[in-house]
Amino acid sequence: MKIGLLTSGGDCPGLNAVIRGAVLHGIKTYGHEFVGFRDGWRGVLEGDIMDLPRTRVRGLAREGGTILGTSRTNPYSGPGGGPENIGVMLERHAVDAIVAIGGEGTLAGAKRLADAGLPVVGVPKTIDNDLQATDYTFGFDTAVSIATDAMDRLRTTGESHHRCMVAEVMGRHVGWIALHSGMSAGAHAVLIPEQKVSMDQVCAWVQEVYDRGRSPLVVVAEGFIPEDREDVLAGKGTEADGRPRLGGIGEYVTQEIERLTGIETRNTTLGHIQRGGAPTGFDRVLATRFGMSVVDLVHEKQWGRMVAIRGTDMVRVDFAEALEGLKTVPQDRWDEARVLFGR
Repeated sequence: MKIGLLTSGGDCPGLNAVIRGAVLHGIKTYGHEFVGFRDGWRGVLEGDIMDLPRTRVRGLAREGGTILGTSRTNPYSGPGGGPENIGVMLERHAVDAIVAIGGEGTLAGAKRLADAGLPVVGVPKTIDNDLQATDYTFGFDTAVSIATDAMDRLRTTGESHHRCMVAEVMGRHVGWIALHSGMSAGAHAVLIPEQKVSMDQVCAWVQEVYDRGRSPLVVVAEGFIPEDREDVLAGKGTEADGRPRLGGIGEYVTQEIERLTGIETRNTTLGHIQRGGAPTGFDRVLATRFGMSVVDLVHEKQWGRMVAIRGTDMVRVDFAEALEGLKTVPQDRWDEARVLFGR
């Protein structure tokens, strides 16, 4: 079989490890041939293809980013979109299957194509760890590690100057990165999209810590909405796919803390630094296993499905199961973390 791989949506550490795992397993175990579509679904729509021999994937597991490039192109957009046109492209290039590596948007498009009869399978990819049907997604552990390291550094400078420090991390709709990195760094408050908290409460936690002679650390996810506001802060235009470009909540929280408490407060937005660089060992292993498992899925022609991890086991699930809504931080996890706030 000739299998085409694509990486779509936001980049995250581990994408290259998926590609390497798929290519090596597919060639060595089954004798399959591999190609890559450049820049996600754009490469599929335009037939922009590159060969992926074994020599091309050597050493890829430790590299960040994606050698295939990525975009937020919709497979149903433009003159080359839709199952009929994509089917013609696959036949023209003798490609027998598509492996879509991406998050909710990517997998939703893959599901539509599979439902229309095209040979499509998926690998879950979201740095926010917000996809249903899988316990973890690669890139999340790396993002948490990077954020934790940054917060450890912020705490030392905060303690030196007797300041409150605010760290804004990724998390448009869910707060997994904020929760895990905040708990790991010993933050005194963690603010996530799933929980509305008043600035008065945030300031009470900050003041409690400051009064003990400590320098407070507040972690806020970019999609957090304070209790007295209706919408996320997004005054920086829109993304290419039309979504509002988030940003500014860290600065807002900083200004409010300083205004309400009088405590000198500084903020740092980690932004794309969380996406960059080499993946952690955990993410390298997880991504490699995903890549190997999805080739087995293709070999058995189980179209319309994706690989996932449950506990330590690789499993297979229908696209629909992964698209039943975002995997949000449950109330009990928030309550567990909240015990530590202000302490």
